[in-house]
Amino acid sequence: MTLLVRPVSREEHLAFIASRPSVSHMQVPSWGDVKPDWRAESLGWFEEGGQRPVGAGLVLFRPLPGLKRYLAYLPEGPVIDWYARDLDRWLEPLLAHLRSRDAFSVRMGPPVVVRRWSADAVKAAIADPGARRLRDVPATEHEPGASDVADRLRRMGWQQTEPGGEDGFAAGQPRYVFQVPLAGRTLDDVHRGLNQQWRRNVKKAEKAGVKVVRGGHDDLPAFHALYTETAERDRFIPRPLPYFQRMWTALTAEDPDRMRLYLAHHEGEVLAAATMLTVGTHVWYSYGASTSRRREVQPNNAIQWRMLTDAHDGGAAVYDLRGITDTLEETDHLLGLLRFKAGTGGNAVEYLGEWDFPLNRLLHKALGLYMSRR
Repeated sequence: MTLLVRPVSREEHLAFIASRPSVSHMQVPSWGDVKPDWRAESLGWFEEGGQRPVGAGLVLFRPLPGLKRYLAYLPEGPVIDWYARDLDRWLEPLLAHLRSRDAFSVRMGPPVVVRRWSADAVKAAIADPGARRLRDVPATEHEPGASDVADRLRRMGWQQTEPGGEDGFAAGQPRYVFQVPLAGRTLDDVHRGLNQQWRRNVKKAEKAGVKVVRGGHDDLPAFHALYTETAERDRFIPRPLPYFQRMWTALTAEDPDRMRLYLAHHEGEVLAAATMLTVGTHVWYSYGASTSRRREVQPNNAIQWRMLTDAHDGGAAVYDLRGITDTLEETDHLLGLLRFKAGTGGNAVEYLGEWDFPLNRLLHKALGLYMSRR
């Protein structure tokens, strides 16, 4: 049966998301409001004669400089039957619709897991001087069907991209993330899953009197002050405060619990802060920030444990710590972050990555050249 793709209302889009156990926070309608430099459109997949969508996706359009032609981007989406043998039946009408919207290239991120590494496997890989990249280390678990999805995409003409940044046209999400499974586990199970150092640090923070509280919109400047300090320390370009204010306003307008802010206080000073996002049973640690002062009271472990606890209490199936580095080189400044996340006892997870489909090969190639020279 033929599938049709057409725009849907926010209400239709949200109703579809509510029927699914797990959808990326980048595939909810409000995410388009977070990205003012992109034009957003909610799409639905319909069977002929059907009134309710059987798939949905948020598309972000970014114009090519000087032309009314667009890069169409579906971050961590769309939400369709990725394991369908006739995957082209789902993707061809999407391409046809985006072509009609003057898109010259399409990028998407299939929410398809390829493999997982346990925390013990990650720890062993870091300790192994011969291990250079996580992708070369034997996985603990392989997801059946993921390679078939990749093969079908290649046969259709889709091209796999390498992980990139998120700004401008380098619209890329992490291929490797770290997740703590919560479904079917008690909070004691989760606590026992923490490594010894993590458990010690959580206890140390508690004994030192670190208090983790939930904040609101008015606390975003305090978060941002720590975030800019973190950016300077960890060598990345920080987002401006209005980005987080817009993010808070847009996401909480859609669902009051979509975005949370946590702050770790100690002796009257905010030492760490973090944002948490929730869609269905999936919870993400989104942005984190901390000062270099009083690190001995372990505010980062305290804030993560509070967020893990709240996610578990809220019925989450997964607590997602988002991106990790693929490199295991001691010289990589991000290796410390991988060690920190692995201490939660979860799993390193590889997704299928992002894929491009050039609708206009000349403009698609020109975009590649433009990005390489920026």
